[in-house]
Formats: sequence, structure tokens, C-alpha cells
Amino acid sequence: MAEKLVMLALSPTMETGTIAKWTKNEGDTVASGDVVCEVETDKATMEYESTADGTLLKVIVGSGGQVKVGDPIAIVGEEGEDISQLLSQVASASAAASPKPASAPSEDSAAGPATNPPPESIPAGPSAQRPAPQAPEASAAPGGVLASPLARRLAREKGIDLRSVRGSGPGGRIVKRDLETAPAGVSPVPAAGRGGGHIIPVSEKRKAIAARLTGSFQFAPHYYLKTAVDAGTLLEERRRVNAAASEKVGLNAFLMKFVAEALKRHPMVNASWRGESIVQHARIDIALAVAQPDGLITPVVRDCASKGIVQIDGELKVLVERARTNKLTPEEYSGSTFTISNLGTFGVREFTAIINPPESAILAVGEISKQAVVEEGDRISIRPLMTLTLSCDHRILDGAVSAAFMQTVKSMIEDPINLVL
Repeated sequence: MAEKLVMLALSPTMETGTIAKWTKNEGDTVASGDVVCEVETDKATMEYESTADGTLLKVIVGSGGQVKVGDPIAIVGEEGEDISQLLSQVASASAAASPKPASAPSEDSAAGPATNPPPESIPAGPSAQRPAPQAPEASAAPGGVLASPLARRLAREKGIDLRSVRGSGPGGRIVKRDLETAPAGVSPVPAAGRGGGHIIPVSEKRKAIAARLTGSFQFAPHYYLKTAVDAGTLLEERRRVNAAASEKVGLNAFLMKFVAEALKRHPMVNASWRGESIVQHARIDIALAVAQPDGLITPVVRDCASKGIVQIDGELKVLVERARTNKLTPEEYSGSTFTISNLGTFGVREFTAIINPPESAILAVGEISKQAVVEEGDRISIRPLMTLTLSCDHRILDGAVSAAFMQTVKSMIEDPINLVL
């Protein structure tokens, strides 16, 4: 019997998802657990696995379409099976969600971002959150020009100044076809400056990053502590470990272990702000900021304090690879108690990071570079130094607590011999 595949909540905070691409086509055989499409969530691009066996009879939401959690995206059943009743249910549900009655569709009625053609008797709504097609009212563009919503969106995307386009719609309204036939040489709308530019659509993940970090910076009173650390002994210890290890241990694994040991001694730094209380976490779960083409993600190594450096390194490498191939699960990138951001590999000497809410602090790690150091007796030597910057939430951490934590991290980096490998 045919059944609907619905949009699942692929992250704890997900409310809508965007179909990045379908990996199965209509007519393909699918089994429960097969990846049928990739979904862009507010956290990452995730693989969507079928919950049914059979043939992919209908793709309801095409690539680029956005849909709410719980809404249908496809129908799976037996080949040749009649799915008209299911299609009717989808159409009825979509019409019921419409804020106002549908009117006759026009060339500009599809104002949403959906890219898939609507199936028989199904509005294009599920893919773009637009129920039954309806003709939008004309609205004034800059300069008092009347234009349909789709025409205004296309004009922004193509950099066309609507004041230079003659409208052929009712009352002189500019519609889609007017932009398609606009003559060459139409003046582009300036972006940020006179040089022009182009509009980049914001992904769900980018929106989530923007909202999360803006909220952190607005509500968590940040202050910063910076210290220079001599990494000479650390580099020697790393060379010693790698000489005996079957696989090279990365610098981030050492840093995670040092931070975990410091958090054990300064548990208030391993805490979160929750409403009107502070939660001091029993376990130390450390995240590492990892760059992706569409933003950051923070894979988490759990219970770092109980693990050796080699074990941390092995787990971290697996997580980072999964992050770069968009295969992390929500459990693997959420729920950290402390975060490290390392831009040293990009040649960044030092920087300040925004706290990953609701954590109390984040450690920014700069590159290791040779610098002149004044030692005892005013003797100048060249040493490999690394700058650490701790961003702190003043609601949780006072300066002395954060300074003591940084002092412990510094001492461990400069004398790491006794740490468990």
C-alpha cells in the first residue's frame, strides 16, 4: 500500500527543511533505510532515508523546495499503484493551510523559491510553503513602480532596475515576461556600492548560524583574555608521540586534552547559562569548529577528560571527515560544553571568537610562529609561540576564574609530559 514520506526533524531545532537534491528518481526502487534525498537543515545538509519499501511513485517537493517538518515530500508504493487518493489528501491539506482562498493562477503567482513543477492536482506549495496558487497583488517597487512579487525577486537576482522596465500587466504592472524581454543595457541596481554586485540566497544553515551567534553576542556579555604560549615543548612531545604511533596525532587532539584537564580543575568554565540558573556539567564534551562551504559545524568529542590523546585524535578525525561529507548526526554536533576554534592553519596569528551558546566560553587558537622572546638576564631567543584568546560570558565567569583557567591551559601546553596519551 502506498504511503507518504514526510519531512523528518533531522536536527533538534529544525522546523523546516530544504530539499538540496534527490538521489532517487521517480520510478526507482527504494528500500527502508535507502538515502532518497539530501535535506538542508538549520545545522547541516543531511541524508534523508526512506521509511518505506517499494517504488518512488511521486516526488512532491522538488530540489530547492522548502517544506515544514511533518509535511509530505514523496510517495512510495507498488509500481503502477493508484495514488490519486493520496495526491488528493496532499492537495486538500495544502489548500487548508492557505490563509486565503485561491484565485486564478497567473504567470507571476509562483512567488516562492520552489523549483519543482507541481504534480497533477497538487499545488506547488509543499516545496515552497505556498498553498494553492493565487495571483499576488501588485506592489510598488522603488520609485513607485508597480511590479509583481516574482518580478521584483527576479529583478533583484538579475540586477535589473525596475524603473527602466515597461510593464505589460494590468495597470502597467511589471510581470515576469517583461524581465525576460528586457533590452540589454538595463541599469543594474547597485548592491552595497557603485560597483554593483549580486544577491546570494541565504541557506537555512546560514540563517541558523546568524540567529544563534547574533543572540549570543547580544545576550552574553563577552569579555576576552589573551595569552602567548610557548609551544616548543608541545611540538617536541607531539613529534615523540607520532614517532611511536601508527597514525599521526593532530595538534587539536592535544589541545582538547589540555582543555579537558583544565576544565576538570576549573569546573565553572564547564558550565552553561540556563534561564535564571547556571548548569555546571558533570561531563566534559568538547566541540571543534569545522569549516564547511556553507558555514561552520561543531563536531563533539564526548567525555574528553576520561580519554587519552590518541583516542581523542582518532574520534576527532572520524567526526571531522563526517562533517566535511555532511554525514554528521545531530548527536555528533550538538550538546557540547566547551568549544575550540583553531584558525592557526590559515596563518591567523590571533582572533576572538563568539561564544557557542549556551556555553560559558570559547577558546580561539592562533598559529604557532617563531617570535623573539626576552628571557632571564634580558637574553633574546627565538621561540615558537601561539596566541590563545578566551571569550567569556560575564554572566557566568568573573575575570579571576577565567584567568586561572587560562593559566592552567598555558602551563599544560608548556609542560605536557605527564598527560595520558
